[in-house]
Amino acid sequence: MPYWLMKSEPDEFSIQDLEQAQQARWDGVRNYQARNFIRAMAPGDEFLFYHSSCATPGVAGIGRILRGAYPDPTALDPESPYFDEKSDTAANRWSAVDVGFGECFSQVLPLSRLKREPALAELPLVQKASRLSVMPVTEAQWQAILSLR
Repeated sequence: MPYWLMKSEPDEFSIQDLEQAQQARWDGVRNYQARNFIRAMAPGDEFLFYHSSCATPGVAGIGRILRGAYPDPTALDPESPYFDEKSDTAANRWSAVDVGFGECFSQVLPLSRLKREPALAELPLVQKASRLSVMPVTEAQWQAILSLR
């Protein structure tokens, strides 16, 4: 089963928000490489929910993919901050997935801790200049992160 890491700013959408809603659409991804990862996701895949751009960035919990990629409706909504004037109903360049809640960690696993873990040295998240909001995680990396809880 593939594993992923997906970033969200907690003041926009947090693991606690997902826990309350139980499921949600993951949209607004506007990077082609991250979009391609979204398109590779399948129902049942699990992801690490990462809180970014906050006081303590880090892994906050686990979610799962409920529905694979479909056209991102925010790209067509002129009122959305994710509106893309180059997309239309016939050719929407962006994709979304539906996600479900898995678990909320008792404490966020901070990025500073993840960077010190030798088993995570190849994880794009801990490498310099990595800014992707969606990325694959190997099974070994997944297990290493879960062991830090």
